[in-house]
Amino acid sequence: MNYLERAKKFRAKKRLGQNFLIDESAVSTILDISDITKNDIVVEIGAGLGFVTEQLVKYAKKVYAIELDEDMVNELSKINADNLEIVHNDILKTDLSQFGENLKIVANIPYYITSPILAHLLGEVDDLDNKNRNSIKQIVLMVQYEVAKRLAANEKSPSKEFGLLSILAQFWADIEFITKVNARSFFPAPKVNSAIVKINVNKEPMLKLNNYGFFRKVVKGCFATRRKNIKNSLVNVGFSKGAVEKTLKELSISENARGETLSIKQMGELSEKLKENL
Repeated sequence: MNYLERAKKFRAKKRLGQNFLIDESAVSTILDISDITKNDIVVEIGAGLGFVTEQLVKYAKKVYAIELDEDMVNELSKINADNLEIVHNDILKTDLSQFGENLKIVANIPYYITSPILAHLLGEVDDLDNKNRNSIKQIVLMVQYEVAKRLAANEKSPSKEFGLLSILAQFWADIEFITKVNARSFFPAPKVNSAIVKINVNKEPMLKLNNYGFFRKVVKGCFATRRKNIKNSLVNVGFSKGAVEKTLKELSISENARGETLSIKQMGELSEKLKENL
């Protein structure tokens, strides 16, 4: 029985953002780029009907399938594999470090909670000792196409793409946009296209800073009001006008520049210098 015929037997729950992946080529791509071996412990987030799960158990040492929906848990329990453990829980309430070290994450997540899940997996930019991130080696993620572009964006990308989500992901990981996935690859088909992204998690943050909490505040300030220039954006969130003007001048950054035109490295320099000037 093919994926579509199997998916049609179930009613997707809109409140949980359920859209079942029924494209065999997309499933194959996920498996290929995950590069699962018999030494790997895999945590699958949003296992659903188990179309990816039943493939993962063929290659991994152990698979933990995390699923919130009880109906899906019942379906997953039909997979006959000694190396599969089904975890009936909300991913945002799950401590991934309990599953081991150097975990490989495979996730097809509800799009409306993409940012919270990423923050749960990677930690915020000032979360230097996040238990989940410390236990993760790699994440293969299916997300909305526009979100995938934001994850991989930089200061040279279209302005609407580079922002807080880009920095959250890239501060702790290397992001690779793999491929676009058409909406028809899901049942029921969502109104938007998707994409597969590969995230290789790093042990150290992108930048070495004196104050990561302050950096987080500066970054949020830079993107707080996208229509305003960087000077006004930072002043509007409470930074001293004089300190902001002095900092921008010392770093040769135009007061009329917008936050999305600065690289993450430049934002780090801005944060360090602004802290000195306050």
